[in-house]
Amino acid sequence: MNIHGKDIKIFAANASKELAQSIADQLGLPLGKCEVSTFSDGEIAVSIHETVRGSDVFIVQSTNTPVNNNLMELLIMIDALKRASAGRITAVMPYFGYARQDRKSKSRDPITAKLVADLITAAGADRVLTMDLHAAQIQGFFDIPLDHLIGMPILAKIFEAKAIEDLVVVSPDLGSVTRARTFAAHLDAPIAIIDKRRPKANVSEVMNIIGDIKDKNVVIIDDIIDTAGTLCNAANALKERGAKSVRACATHAVLSGPAIQRIQDSALEEVVILDTIQLPKEKHLDKISTATVSTVFADAIRRIYADQSISTLFN
Repeated sequence: MNIHGKDIKIFAANASKELAQSIADQLGLPLGKCEVSTFSDGEIAVSIHETVRGSDVFIVQSTNTPVNNNLMELLIMIDALKRASAGRITAVMPYFGYARQDRKSKSRDPITAKLVADLITAAGADRVLTMDLHAAQIQGFFDIPLDHLIGMPILAKIFEAKAIEDLVVVSPDLGSVTRARTFAAHLDAPIAIIDKRRPKANVSEVMNIIGDIKDKNVVIIDDIIDTAGTLCNAANALKERGAKSVRACATHAVLSGPAIQRIQDSALEEVVILDTIQLPKEKHLDKISTATVSTVFADAIRRIYADQSISTLFN
């Protein structure tokens, strides 16, 4: 692709190679030639094996586990491309790590989402493209343009095709009500809300369920599934309170710690996730199905390169 005098190149570090390849295929481009390795002491080494002078470069890299390694790979690759005179560098981060620490909830807390935003900017990125930030206000942490894609329409199409009767969309907490309401509007379904408390990080307790879920087929929608404690507690509580069936969907499948075993042992019939995070083979379950975000990211990259609006992709 060459629209206005400079070519476009897609590179991938180690976290998102499969997704990057799929994006490149949809754009009709080869994946950029590079090598991301480590020295014997663990330091990350990046080698770019083709010219990028004047190119519009997109680096595809989610900052999931191992979070710090993947973040450093991204920063070092941005630095390498900047020093190689790339015309513009866009950090394509399907999953933006450290987004959950976006404010001071108690004294002396860090705001690591802002710190990571500053690191990406300081490394030399000119733009960021991401999906479903844990908190939308993180967009304001960047002093460079950030395009924020939404995964919910992809999930809505999947459940629309299932045509599930007596469907109720469930928000797993009060903070996710807007997402659940929008998802429910796509499916023309009512919503219910789980009232929970979180005594400490990665631990939640269901306190109450607001809405009618008795004898209904329910689907829980969230942005992140981490240890799956919240999700599985919610699913079990919904089933105990009379739900006919319980499904779930989420954009980012972090699936850390006991998440896979919890999902396997839970009342969940099905979990639909997007491939913003590459799922290792050992985390594959019959209950888990994956849909790709490569089409929407490829379309966004195409529009950014052509200096076209991508606002239609937010819907």
